[in-house]
Amino acid sequence: MKTVSRATVDDLYRVPENAKAELVGGELVRMSPTGTLPSAAGGAIYASLRQHQRSHGGGRAYADNTGFLVNLPHRRSLSPDAAFHRDTSLSMKFADGAPVFAAEVRSEGDYGPRAEDELADKRADYFAAGTLVVWDVDLLGEDVVQVYRASSPEPTIYRRGQTAEAEPAVPGWRMAVDELFE
Repeated sequence: MKTVSRATVDDLYRVPENAKAELVGGELVRMSPTGTLPSAAGGAIYASLRQHQRSHGGGRAYADNTGFLVNLPHRRSLSPDAAFHRDTSLSMKFADGAPVFAAEVRSEGDYGPRAEDELADKRADYFAAGTLVVWDVDLLGEDVVQVYRASSPEPTIYRRGQTAEAEPAVPGWRMAVDELFE
């Protein structure tokens, strides 16, 4: 019988440059590059969070591919498309602990029953790790931003022409849904 070694955080640090991965179930789960629309939307969320950080403080905004180390039985890391974390210190290492806010922007392959289950499982992991609010951003759907909160199982839905928020994770921060498409 062949023994399979479990991947570690050290293995996660050695993922090749510009690659994105998470440590789930003892394996490195690589994530494919995304298209221009999801990438631009994630960047818009980060830019808006960064502006909020500069004017209000309370944490630090992070862009795509930032690693957050968590300690769940089956998951050791998260890497959202944009995030806000209370710890404002910077280092060359991954952030310690889950962000208080995470945005997951759907890519082309994030549709269908299997993808919905995977997204729900990942949201549950975020909440188990301490995240307060997760955005599920669906750029192809009518319900563009679904805001899930650890305190409530039902999402708040925002569409084009509306302004989304991430209370209580990022107090006072608001973003026009239309900015996701600019």
